[in-house]
Amino acid sequence: MVYGNPTYECGGAQIRAHCRQLATVVTISGVIDDTNLDRVRQRTVRFILDEKPFVVDLSGVNSFSSQSISLLCSVDDACVAAGVEWSLITSPAVERALLDDRIEIPATASVPEALHHFADVRDERRRLLPLLGKTA
Repeated sequence: MVYGNPTYECGGAQIRAHCRQLATVVTISGVIDDTNLDRVRQRTVRFILDEKPFVVDLSGVNSFSSQSISLLCSVDDACVAAGVEWSLITSPAVERALLDDRIEIPATASVPEALHHFADVRDERRRLLPLLGKTA
């Protein structure tokens, strides 16, 4: 029996999800290419939850085909549908693919930086809530 956060093997890519207080973090390492893209996409988007920011950490990805950018588009679509903000942590391989494709993705330097941003957003919303409840 596996406890905790198991690693899922997807044909050369390893996926691990952590549900933290501030966000769900999905870490993917290895290779993402045409042979495993659909499995990686299915496994990744299933962790997107309503009202829970989402982080995709691809810092351990050493091969990322240009077709793999569709994974990021799927994450973006699922996050929009769930009404959540998301962030991407890249690797050099992912950065090269993004530069070639020239799409805009909400990127952050690290998981701690992304979580810090989400904490700031949450705190700002909490400060605004009392103001929204007051009537003139």
